[in-house]
Order: sequence, then C-alpha cells, then structure tokens
Amino acid sequence: MKKLLIIGIGAGDPDFITLQAAKALNTVDVFFILEKGAAKDGMMELRREICRRHAKDRPYRIVEAPSPPREKRPADYAACVDDLNRAKQETFERMIVEELADGQVGAVLAWGDPSLYDSTIRNIEAIAARRSLAYEVIPGISAVQVLAARHRITLNTVAQPVEITTGRRLAEGWPAGVDSVVVMLDGEDTWRRFADQDIDIYWGAYLGTPDEILIAGRLKDVSEEIHRVRTVARERNGWIMDTYLMRRR
Repeated sequence: MKKLLIIGIGAGDPDFITLQAAKALNTVDVFFILEKGAAKDGMMELRREICRRHAKDRPYRIVEAPSPPREKRPADYAACVDDLNRAKQETFERMIVEELADGQVGAVLAWGDPSLYDSTIRNIEAIAARRSLAYEVIPGISAVQVLAARHRITLNTVAQPVEITTGRRLAEGWPAGVDSVVVMLDGEDTWRRFADQDIDIYWGAYLGTPDEILIAGRLKDVSEEIHRVRTVARERNGWIMDTYLMRRR
C-alpha cells in the first residue's frame, strides 16, 4: 500500500519544523508540491529548503505540478472552493498514481498547520476513499501561534474564549460572545470597519520570513498605517500572507 504524510511545516521559517516533522521528512520517498506561480516562488523555495535541511537520511524526489487556478472574486465562494478542491484532488491523485510506487511514502508539505484553514486533509481523505492509500497528519506551527509569539501576547484574555475566523465572515459583524478575534484570509482590510471602536490590533505579515512585518496598537491609531504598509508590501512582493488579532478593550 502507498502511504502519504501531510506534514505541517510551520509559517515561514525552516526552524519552525518540529522534531516529529523532521523525523517524518526522513521517511519520504517523494514530495508532492503544487506550484502557485512566480509571485509565490518564495513559498516554493521554503519547501525545497526544508527538504534540503531536514531530509538527509535517504534519497528523495520532488514532483511538482501547477496549482489549479481559483477565481478571485467568485459570486458563490463556497462553490468556488469546492471546485478548486476537486481540481486539486485530481492533480494530487494523478501525481500519487503516476509517481508513487506501492510500499513507498509520499508527502505534502502544508504551510503552517494543516488543521487550520487548509484543505489538504480533506483532499487527501477524498483520494484515500477512492484509492488504496494510507495517510497520516503531522502538526505544524501555525501563523496564529507565530503572531502571538512575535507580539508577546496571549490569544485570549483570562477565562475568556477567542474566535478564529476569516475576513469574509468578520465583514458580517463582530462575533458574538468573544472579546478576542483572530482573523485569517482577509483580502479586504476588514479591520478598517471597526476603526471607530475601542479595539487593539496585533497584525503580522510574512510571519517567520525575512520580509516579516509587525504592527500593533490601538486600532483607530494604526488602521491606516497597516493599510498603507500592507498595500505597498503586496505590490512589491506580488502576494501577501497576513493575519491579525483584534481585542476589545
């Protein structure tokens, strides 16, 4: 039987690899990577660097394929994500069938932790339901953990919950029953909608990479600075990956 490892590689720094992940990397025969275009070559190079640095005990191959494109502003977001995941499943399944032999171990290197706003587990689960494929998940250090560490904060206040959500959902309003909200996948600078409220924000982009940017303060004071810095960074690099925590005072 073929086996596939879904390995969380942390958010941007090769040193974020856990001991468990490092051990798993050294059991892999074939690494499968989806290319996301020239603008995100840095993310691809990080994966290659992790393999060079940590996978030293046995020879391995890297098999790459173009990542299926996604519509930027879909009318039906959920349907768009479903279509994207089906396309990724087809790509991964083809690579596994053609490039991984019975008895071998393959791996997908998931940015951050594969349990948090990442579809790799769902996609591999769907393939395993159709194929003779065993799979295992190795956790990683998420961008949310790195954000808290870099700002030297806790995600929640004492005895209170924290909600992790997306910019799309935050645009519908502040979640009920929480004073601390972590926001991911925000392409619309949604924090600006709350700049008239008494809120602190802790923002970070390119966490763990040499391009890391951190801004924190009272939201009404730093909202436009974050918008300006984020816009410039995105234009310069061609992409941006950021997250932030907002907390009511």
